[in-house]
Amino acid sequence: MKLIPEARRAWRMLSVQIAGLAVIWGAMPPDQQTAILSLVGIGPERIPAIMGLAVIVARLIDQPKTRDAPPA
Repeated sequence: MKLIPEARRAWRMLSVQIAGLAVIWGAMPPDQQTAILSLVGIGPERIPAIMGLAVIVARLIDQPKTRDAPPA
């Protein structure tokens, strides 16, 4: 297995940040998830689709901060 060239900067990638939020969301107790969802008016059945779409969009956005700076 070979890592991507910018692996050390993975935390800067928007898709990695969104995936991290998904992990945090999954670790939350169900009653907290329900309370948050009721505040924003989203049904729990929509969360996988919203998270998946967010990761896809995040991967498509150019993120120059994740690349090595060109030599000066």
